[in-house]
Amino acid sequence: MDLFDYLHSFSDFMRVERQMAENTLSAYERDLTRYIQFLQQRNIASFSTVSIHDVSAFLELLHDLGLCPTSISRNVSAIRTFHRFLLSENITTADASENISVPKPWMKIPRVLDIPEVELLLQQPDISRESGIRDRALLEVLYATGVRVSELVALRQSDFYWDDEFIRVFGKGSKERLIPIGKVALEWVRRYSQQVRPALAGLGLSGDILFLNRFGKKMSRQTVWILLQKYMASARIAKKASPHTLRHSFATHLVEGGADLRAVQEMLGHADISTTQIYTHLDREYLKAVHQQFHPLESGKLGS
Repeated sequence: MDLFDYLHSFSDFMRVERQMAENTLSAYERDLTRYIQFLQQRNIASFSTVSIHDVSAFLELLHDLGLCPTSISRNVSAIRTFHRFLLSENITTADASENISVPKPWMKIPRVLDIPEVELLLQQPDISRESGIRDRALLEVLYATGVRVSELVALRQSDFYWDDEFIRVFGKGSKERLIPIGKVALEWVRRYSQQVRPALAGLGLSGDILFLNRFGKKMSRQTVWILLQKYMASARIAKKASPHTLRHSFATHLVEGGADLRAVQEMLGHADISTTQIYTHLDREYLKAVHQQFHPLESGKLGS
């Protein structure tokens, strides 16, 4: 078999047996395509002859190409998962990626908005317009729940438990979780659902999807990104931001307020708490900033 034939078998296995999310699988396929091309350039015709030195050389190439630590880490994850598949299918007798390690990407502090900036952002949609009511509801849900943008655009009306103030979300790998949403966001969703959505849904193209575009169809992730850029600009917030920035802000503000890390992990849908621990680092940076701003020795109010 050609090396790429094994990639096709791996993709089928991860899609059917492991039910890997399509976005994750697509990223893995792109990374592994480049990895296999690299192996072929080294005249490697069988995965059984791949060594740890080959894997290390590939990672050095990615570094030389200027890939960020997050992208390199994703490549490592794809390669590890792929080699474990090859081992489990008896295609190889050893895992060439077993002892490969790179720094965890979550050690890089993500960008967040502070609470006044979030408040200003939420006030930007023109709620005298139907699209503004929809956008306000959308932004409120993003910040109130910390959902991923892919989870946001997939929300259905039936995913809302109004009396209990929870929403149901299907995250990576179709894993289901319940997230508290709170009265404010719920009220905006209710207003959108009653005043705006019926007209958008009139074309019958939406099914039960909650947030619809002007054509009555499910909103895309790109549309949400564009809307956020529009409202960041109108709020005159200079920071770069994406829908994921509101997710980071949601988690950061919870941790700063004293929330239990396990609870934040559950709400974010992180499989490993080490991923959630970045927000403790964010909290430490916040504490350092407060110390530097207000402590007399640091702020210059008290001479040495």
